Amino acid sequence: MANRLAQTTSPYLLQHADNPVDWWPWSPEAFEEARKRNVPVLLSVGYASCHWCHVMAHESFEDDDTAAYLNAHFVPVKVDREERPDVDAVYMEAVQAATGHGGWPMTVFLTPDAEPFYFGTYFPPEPRHGSPSFQQVLEGVTAAWTDRRDEVAEVAGRIVADLAGRSLAHGGDGVPGESEVAQALLGLTREYDEQHGGFGGAPKFPPAMVVEFLLRHYARTGAEGALQMAADTCTAMARGGIYDQLGGGFARYSVDREWIVPHFEKMLYDNALLCRVYAHLWRTTGSDEARRIALETADFMVRELRTAEGGFASALDADSEDADGRHVEGAYYVWTPAQLREVLGEDDAAFAAAYFGVTEDGTFEEGASVLRLPGDAGPVDAARVAGVRARLLAARDERPHPGRDDKVVAAWNGLAIAALAETGAYFDRPDLVERATEAADLLVRVHLGEVARLTRTSKDGRAGDNAGVLEDYGDVAEGFLALAAVTGEGAWLEFAGFLLDIVLEQFTGEGGQLYDTAHDAEQLIRRPQDPTDSATPSGWTAAAGALLSYAAYTGSEAHRTAAEGALGVVKALGPRVPRFVGWGLAVAEALLDGPREVAVAGPVGGELHRTALLGRAPGAVVAAGEGPGAGAEFPLLVDRPLLGGEPTAYVCRHFVCDAPTNDAEELAGKLGG
Repeated sequence: MANRLAQTTSPYLLQHADNPVDWWPWSPEAFEEARKRNVPVLLSVGYASCHWCHVMAHESFEDDDTAAYLNAHFVPVKVDREERPDVDAVYMEAVQAATGHGGWPMTVFLTPDAEPFYFGTYFPPEPRHGSPSFQQVLEGVTAAWTDRRDEVAEVAGRIVADLAGRSLAHGGDGVPGESEVAQALLGLTREYDEQHGGFGGAPKFPPAMVVEFLLRHYARTGAEGALQMAADTCTAMARGGIYDQLGGGFARYSVDREWIVPHFEKMLYDNALLCRVYAHLWRTTGSDEARRIALETADFMVRELRTAEGGFASALDADSEDADGRHVEGAYYVWTPAQLREVLGEDDAAFAAAYFGVTEDGTFEEGASVLRLPGDAGPVDAARVAGVRARLLAARDERPHPGRDDKVVAAWNGLAIAALAETGAYFDRPDLVERATEAADLLVRVHLGEVARLTRTSKDGRAGDNAGVLEDYGDVAEGFLALAAVTGEGAWLEFAGFLLDIVLEQFTGEGGQLYDTAHDAEQLIRRPQDPTDSATPSGWTAAAGALLSYAAYTGSEAHRTAAEGALGVVKALGPRVPRFVGWGLAVAEALLDGPREVAVAGPVGGELHRTALLGRAPGAVVAAGEGPGAGAEFPLLVDRPLLGGEPTAYVCRHFVCDAPTNDAEELAGKLGG
């Protein structure tokens, strides 16, 4: 019999709809029930493509005895962290403060007032490695709740007070300048892995936003070291197992320093950010490899993640069925020499094994290897590689596919819109620009709907129940601004402005600090506020970037001031933890450069427009259009006459404009950084 989760839109919650656990979604009614029964709340937070979430569900939540105990002594509440990042952030902060580490599944015990008092992540069904079993934890918490209620209340009160005292006041500190950016670059150089690219040790995550900063810094200053770190990191990832050498697209992270063995889930946000970064690397260096990776990653997103409604699904699972019907990680992606021979025959299998680094012992588990490009196969025949790749891809397609998390997350779709719009424009792929436009249409139609506030998620064209958070507003505005630049359609600039006005009204505090939830959002035990960029730009830095671009497009002083106020946090964090504020530093580069405002009075898609889009100046904004109506679409195009009746480009920054030009080469020179 299904529980209450059967009525939800979250694929993760729906995975638990048939559990014997009497789950509640996060709601006031769940806490009311706990109050009425005088029992604690068990909060379990995860997401659909999380491997250990599946393991714990199978071991404990599908077990009748465990479920019976849980139902008798707790009100169990299940949360999809991707639908409710605010709930996840608040309790994850408490878990990390209490235990020194965090992760998913996250398991937190709360009072009926939602105050946390005991924490953990994955609990095994039997005690192991010094960790108690889940049953022992449940019994221990029940005993504490029954016999030592005062102690529980005291612990909960202390944790809540500690969290409340962590509010950030990084506004009004001034904006990051040359000195902070130089210190950030020095910090990155210290953490850079010269042998394998990337930053830090294992596990190693793709540093898309840091690379974006390095490319912008190089464009503005000519610092060769910054470009070298960016290019070498991108090469190492593109040739590693973290990149799907057959189907394109990137896995979540590498478990080793060398980028060989990935954690196989593929997330929309990683692929959107990396697609855009490789396109920008190509724009900077002309690298054929960067062009190939950008296009293959864009094609992967469209082929594997696009939903019937035109949006983009959140993720593909790491796990899938192997040849024996077992659900194991990476089964879809890995190969043994015998499997290569079966598909390719002896000669081509030997060639493929050398080219893709498939060994007899295997680089992964059970003698299987992750495909990569170790580069020791000598010069290769490109046609032969293409033929082998096509045959392996076709054979892989016959394997059971990994599950897909079909929910559409507003923020991540914003990132995908920006990536596809720009990649389509750079490489003359109008189909990619169309896919970006269709996703943007879905966000306006379904996620904005009639309430005129962003909804965080949708599924099958139906909006979810959860309000958008700051990253949704910032990333969707970023996507709309990129789409406006590429298509010349001012409606996207208008929609971005609408979203950013809500940021000013609902998410901004004193002195420029930002909050992750709106002033009128559900009140949690603490108002979440995280300025650090982790897997995606933080809401804080995403909003700062979009506010700055919008101000450059419109001349709005209010939006520029808000962007500068928000960048105070980058001034504070950039020199100390540059790896965790990469997008913030990229926005700081745009501010230091102007950013430049490029108005092209001429046809959309014409030579001058294309040249403007390919300009490397950090954060430059581009408006293109012709005829008397163009100024109504883009304020930048007002009073921009044609020079000699020909298409004309104007470049301005810091309230000063260069002489207009008809010449694409001259324009490129003005935008080289």
